[in-house]
Amino acid sequence: MLSSLSYIVRLCKTKTGDHISTLKVNTDGFACVSFSPGGNYICSGSRDKTVRLWNTKTGFIKRTLKGHTSTVYGVSFSPDGKTICSGSCDETVRVWDTKTGIIKSTLEGNTRGVCKVFSVSFSPNGEYICSGSADKTVKLWNTKTGETSLILKGHTNYVFSVAFSPTENIVCSGSADKTVRLWNTITGETVRTLNGHTDSVISVSFSPYGKIICSGSWDKTVRLWKTETGEPIRTLNGHTDYVISVSFSPDGKYICSGSSDKTVRVWNTHTETDDPICTLEGHTGVTCVSFSPDGKYICSGSDDNTVRVWDIEKILK
Repeated sequence: MLSSLSYIVRLCKTKTGDHISTLKVNTDGFACVSFSPGGNYICSGSRDKTVRLWNTKTGFIKRTLKGHTSTVYGVSFSPDGKTICSGSCDETVRVWDTKTGIIKSTLEGNTRGVCKVFSVSFSPNGEYICSGSADKTVKLWNTKTGETSLILKGHTNYVFSVAFSPTENIVCSGSADKTVRLWNTITGETVRTLNGHTDSVISVSFSPYGKIICSGSWDKTVRLWKTETGEPIRTLNGHTDYVISVSFSPDGKYICSGSSDKTVRVWNTHTETDDPICTLEGHTGVTCVSFSPDGKYICSGSDDNTVRVWDIEKILK
């Protein structure tokens, strides 16, 4: 089976760059990655319209989920790891059984033709999924009924990224309108709008306790904001091209960012310096990043048709 696959997936050690193992897969490039809650699996979405489930211990594909008819830009595990949701340019959000790979439901909006889905996120209790799409809205879906619970309107351009707060009834969204917005998931109202980026906001992430928001933008910066007030904390400069993806470590002390400049950078949020702790090189362009639940690894995906898992435990000590 492996001999029929054509592209390479590498699992790498950060410090040495040595390959732990090399596998091959057919894909047109990876658009999103996410670790399972227990860290045993990585879920990836690709331009070949598939969702893949990888075993992090063996590096082998456990299952390939087929059903989307266009690029899969967003994936997210439910808090218990039993369900995966994926968002695609085919204008659907699909909900999958992790164990069987069977589609449990397909969620579709009413604005067909302009509703490409770029990002998805499960709520902390697993009862809702939020999605960001090309119709400029954030949608909240009830996972039991498959119905839209809320449609959050306010952005004036594509919504590229969404994230649920881990502690409150708050959703964060990043948009091509250059803003980050916070929404109340009970009332549907905008809590606050964060201004500062000078180009599209492509990725947003909450710190583990929800007190800080991180955003990555086409303006080549990573920015930190106070959730409670919307006040900017820091702007991290260093990337030389678009910042496509950001992710907090489980303890909230570190951020990793992936960029079109071909690097993954790791930043310490508890220091005054804006210099990254380390810069991970090897991709020909980074489209997505994710910290593992134990904080020891970073997973990155790329248009170069590879997913890499970096062992960063020694560097962070």
